[in-house]
Amino acid sequence: MGVRPDAVAALMERARREVDDGRLPAVQVALARHGRLAAFETSAVAGSGAGDHSRFHLWSVTKGVMAGLVWQLVSEGLLSYDDRVVDHIPSFGTNGKDAVTVDHLMQHTAGFPRAPMRPRHWSTSEGRREAFAGWRLVWEPGTRFHYHPFAAHWVLAELVNVVTGGDWRTELRRRVTAPLGLDRLQLGVPLEEQGDIVDITCFGPRATVEEHEAAGVPKPVDPDPPIDSGLFMNDPRTRAAGIPAAGAVGTAADVALYYQALLHDPADIWDPEVLADGTGVIRNTFPDANRAGIPVNRTRGIVVAGDDGNRRFRMNFGRTGSPRMFGHDGAGGQIAWADPATGVSFCYLTSGMDGHFVREFQRTEELSSLAASPTLLA
Repeated sequence: MGVRPDAVAALMERARREVDDGRLPAVQVALARHGRLAAFETSAVAGSGAGDHSRFHLWSVTKGVMAGLVWQLVSEGLLSYDDRVVDHIPSFGTNGKDAVTVDHLMQHTAGFPRAPMRPRHWSTSEGRREAFAGWRLVWEPGTRFHYHPFAAHWVLAELVNVVTGGDWRTELRRRVTAPLGLDRLQLGVPLEEQGDIVDITCFGPRATVEEHEAAGVPKPVDPDPPIDSGLFMNDPRTRAAGIPAAGAVGTAADVALYYQALLHDPADIWDPEVLADGTGVIRNTFPDANRAGIPVNRTRGIVVAGDDGNRRFRMNFGRTGSPRMFGHDGAGGQIAWADPATGVSFCYLTSGMDGHFVREFQRTEELSSLAASPTLLA
């Protein structure tokens, strides 16, 4: 695979240390190159039942997977980035939202970052559209960036349903994960198939302002959610819903191999120009107020590391690797990326949601730096 065993061992030891020291209940790490796994390991506290067979919640790593589905539909001509949502879903155009396009949704510039989608609306098209109709713009679409944790991707899911006549969960499997042989990378897991999913554990305490300053890690501007806010994902009904922005499950190996597919497209899923655009063309450099005002470096769906010295804070790509690295992070310090310069892809998952953001940031930075380092290559 062209990687050094000693460098891989150092990476795995660093991931394992968090469990051995009692800081995390379970972690999973995978490294891939040349379309194949180079390393894969799960570490978990005794008695947890977690192993290499276990699937973890991906949180917003899901967004990179959902982007692949949208890119496939654009490749096929079923969607265009210039399409207005209202042209596919007429009832969406209330409260000035008629100007929102697919591009705005993909770049988090749609203007409704905190629009609510409650569980009672999740399960039906009618319910989702009822929620959309009540949403209001916070700003004019396309004029600024603010991360949309959930709202934009619920609209993307409904668009998938409209243009395919199917369901975003089954369309993801049919169009992307199944052709890649990644059947366990899944959005919307039936109740009877959830036995291999690791439950989420949330814990604190929060990092103090002084700890943020000492580590040189900016404190997020958005109000901190409650420490246990992630526990709703343990509900089997939530897992079955397949929340399109944060509800996917899979192993770190599944995700690392998915990012290999974004490098090589072995199943000819995407038009080459669409894929190159999605993984490499920075179209959004608005400042991110929640990350010290640095440019967001967003493509249509994911993030590019860049060469401005802000890669650590942009998405925790670490300190090494090339400016062309692309990927997406997730809650708890989870990370998934690929580096076109080396052909390496990497995924780190955990079931522990650490309220101490500085500690979480530092562990992910160290892991990304080890995985992306040119010294990893033989």
